[in-house]
Amino acid sequence: MVIDLRSDTVTKPTPGMLQAMWRAEVGDDVFGEDPTVKKLEEKCAALLGMEAAVYCPSGTMTNQIGINILTQPYDEVICYKGAHIYKYEGGGLAGNSLVSVRLIEGDRGRLTPADVAANLNSNDQHYPRTSVVALENTVVREAGSYYTLAQIKSIGETARAHGLGMHLDGARLFNALAETGDSPSAIGQYFDTVSICLSKGLGAPVGSVLVCKKELEPKARRMRKVFGGAMRQAGYLAAAGIYALDHHVARLREDHHRAQQLAQTLAAQRWVKSIMPVDTNIIIFELVPSVTPRQFLTALESHQVKALAFGPTQIRMVTHLDFTDAMLTRAQEIITKLSF
Repeated sequence: MVIDLRSDTVTKPTPGMLQAMWRAEVGDDVFGEDPTVKKLEEKCAALLGMEAAVYCPSGTMTNQIGINILTQPYDEVICYKGAHIYKYEGGGLAGNSLVSVRLIEGDRGRLTPADVAANLNSNDQHYPRTSVVALENTVVREAGSYYTLAQIKSIGETARAHGLGMHLDGARLFNALAETGDSPSAIGQYFDTVSICLSKGLGAPVGSVLVCKKELEPKARRMRKVFGGAMRQAGYLAAAGIYALDHHVARLREDHHRAQQLAQTLAAQRWVKSIMPVDTNIIIFELVPSVTPRQFLTALESHQVKALAFGPTQIRMVTHLDFTDAMLTRAQEIITKLSF
């Protein structure tokens, strides 16, 4: 039994999802003729309380399009210093949109209204124009920390007061909502663009959706084409996304519970120096100096368990749809027996 905890992107479609994909009605989405893609887009827009949505191959693409359609070249985006849009998207903000970034420390990656207000550039030709505040929910670099609705509301109001756009990298938004109990539409009202990933905690094999205001949709579709993301009979993939939204949202707290149990086992080991708070489905811990990530991962893999190096001294584990209670028990047994 292989236990893969590298990411929640490693999940395979469930039998029910495969059946939904098999039965999907499809057409040419570049011509706007795929009914299943349309259904997914309409569903996501309705969930977020917004007017439009655009289906794309990846979360990186939806993030990059979201920032692009809210900025002009030489603008500046305010975001957390470890934000996915900055750290893990290949320098796309600079290359795709010709924008710079103002990096904020944040409280476990979460910005505050004061952070936004303190990092606005004045209207001076020497400075880039501050144009967008980009939040991430949950924050992948900070073990899945999340924003409350009140926090988002206050940041949104501050951004609006200064004429700034708001983008949300909601790759794991539904994990956050599983903890806060808020509706997606309660969150959506504070953003111009929202990226939702269907292939992480929700378990679809491929795909993300950019939800946006109606007036932004034409440019979003144009940029999807420019970035090479326009697909043809994409309804087979979109059907998986619809199934995931219908069947896999309510169960996300199961992943969170397993992550907390696994974290408790890790925290008790002498070779673990520290562990971040586990808020959702991501565990990040630091090894003692005498143990390297390579040593640890090699030892794990000898027992058919996979994890991910997340820096010079850190390891990341992510629970997901395909990580069962039996796998949790087995992983805990293995971790307890490891010695270095």
